[in-house]
Amino acid sequence: MKKTVNLWQFVGFAFTSLAGTLLHFLYDWTNGSILTAPFSAVNESTWEHMKLLFFPMLVFSIIEWFIFGKEYCNFWRVKLKGILLGLTLIPVLFYTYNGIFGKSPDWINITIFFVSAAFAFLYETRKFNQETSSCKFNKASFVFICLIASAFIILTFFQPKIPFFQDPVTSLYGIPK
Repeated sequence: MKKTVNLWQFVGFAFTSLAGTLLHFLYDWTNGSILTAPFSAVNESTWEHMKLLFFPMLVFSIIEWFIFGKEYCNFWRVKLKGILLGLTLIPVLFYTYNGIFGKSPDWINITIFFVSAAFAFLYETRKFNQETSSCKFNKASFVFICLIASAFIILTFFQPKIPFFQDPVTSLYGIPK
């Protein structure tokens, strides 16, 4: 089973990387479709870039659940921790780099996305391969993932006026008018 999990986690990293990259452009490709806004980047803010990691990881987690997830009583707990790790790394790495060097070039921002995804899937793989894992809070973890998804959707349309949500290119917040 470990080889299967390892393979699926690698596929998950590849899927998340590709889907996240495509989601970066989806909103523009659809001429600002309100249907794509909750799941794709509507501007260049840190918040919007976190969506690019979250939604592909969520979709792939659901796929994995049907393939092998039911064999792990801690599946959603591991997934929650992996998602939170990836989501945390994006702003931590971005703001650390910018704090040290000033403005970051696009290739650094892209690298931060891939590194965050890689660490998230490596963490999950390690946890799935451990023989002893706690099965507490598995259902609560799934509910928390759903709450995160809801927050991304709601805050796409109602963004607080704080720098975390501000587009550094246009200085605007949320969906462009």
